[in-house]
Amino acid sequence: MTIQSKKKFYINGEWVYPNHFNDFEVINPSNEEVCAIISLGSQKDTDAAVKSAKNSFLSWWKTPKEKKLELLNNLLDIYIARSKEMANVISIEMGAPIDWATNQQSKSGEEHIETFIKKFNEFDFDNYYDEEVGNYITREPIGVCALITPWNWPINQIALKVLPAFAAGCTMILKPSEIAPLSGILFAEMIHEAGFPKGVFNLVNGDGAGVGTQLSTHHDIDMVSFTGSTRAGKLITKNAADTIKRVSLELGGKGANIVFADADDNAISRGVSRVFNNSGQSCNAPTRLLVEKSIYEKAVEEAIEVAKNTHVDLSNKVGNHIGPVVSKIQYDKIQRFIKEGIEEGANLAAGGPNRPVHLKKGYFVKPTVFSDVNNEMTIAKEEIFGPVISIIPFTSEEEAIKITNDTSYGLTNYIQTTDKAKAQRVARQLRSGMVEINGKGFAKGSPFGGFKQSGNGREGGSWGIEDFLEVKSISGWK
Repeated sequence: MTIQSKKKFYINGEWVYPNHFNDFEVINPSNEEVCAIISLGSQKDTDAAVKSAKNSFLSWWKTPKEKKLELLNNLLDIYIARSKEMANVISIEMGAPIDWATNQQSKSGEEHIETFIKKFNEFDFDNYYDEEVGNYITREPIGVCALITPWNWPINQIALKVLPAFAAGCTMILKPSEIAPLSGILFAEMIHEAGFPKGVFNLVNGDGAGVGTQLSTHHDIDMVSFTGSTRAGKLITKNAADTIKRVSLELGGKGANIVFADADDNAISRGVSRVFNNSGQSCNAPTRLLVEKSIYEKAVEEAIEVAKNTHVDLSNKVGNHIGPVVSKIQYDKIQRFIKEGIEEGANLAAGGPNRPVHLKKGYFVKPTVFSDVNNEMTIAKEEIFGPVISIIPFTSEEEAIKITNDTSYGLTNYIQTTDKAKAQRVARQLRSGMVEINGKGFAKGSPFGGFKQSGNGREGGSWGIEDFLEVKSISGWK
């Protein structure tokens, strides 16, 4: 297999070599082989990118909306033309099966660009004026932004940050995950091809301890937008404190899926499949399956059946299967959680430790179901980030709400019931940024984000643009 050399950074509209080489091997998780080599940035690389973004900020802010829309539409056309290329690199770098990488991962980038173009076109930056007092309210870009993105939905999260920052009038430095950097590099190529002015967008590869810390502590960075683990989010917040920069966080989750006895026939299979999709590597996965006791045994049987019918295979194979998890570190972490679940007394109903027997290498995890779980067990409290689901019984609506909210996270919760009034009543009481009812997906441009240790910002649509804006009040305007 050809190993790609991707050591250059994109700074001030040019692809440049790093100040000094610090090679990092990108591993294909399906075969554990090196697929690319990047370089991790140094302080000098970070400083150069920040300087470029700072120098271009005023001109980009003042660029007419019509010109920005023209560039964004250019980017959309280029993205569509190269979407298969994007799917291929995502499949290689983080192990998404090629069909999933095409129809979900790569497609999400295209849809976000389309949605932000629409919302930006409608967005009113000068939206309030009091005739009697003469007070004028305007919204302005916050400035130079550091965008730090994860490996599990790489282009999805890149688009959710880069596009609204563009629209708000901000300039930026993107640090994609060093584990899955190829999609970010490809996106930078698209931005260059679209004709964005020099310095508006910059890319520096690096890890969290290096470039991530350099960006979050940098005195010329006005905002950090981060998606990743809650642990890393805490560190970034501490790093940013000395300069009082804005920190927008989209962090972990431990969503509950409340299935009442009157739920539709597909509620269990829909919820379990939702966890296994993307090999369980989604922060909004409903990994705690709360089931009303009267249908509990039946639900466990259905969950076991879904696990048995969820095939695990190589990412380059066509078909409806799940691929590996992203890295050995992630694989080992999931294996530890599975063993802890067994040791703490949960019933291993399906799956379990080690990779599937038909796969001799690669970071593959068996779709795993635990039943007889209580909310005090480690597997019910910690974000596993793998294809592992915990089934917990409940006896009443009040108990289901209590169990659901008994977590440090608050990203997405789920409700399954044919009683509309009950669904709405319960949804109001769940402490999370999002609640999905009966498998009905959210509208394009809906706000994405959480409560508590799941984060503090919102991505998507007009809310995503607002995250990158400051509000200015001017008196005596008229």
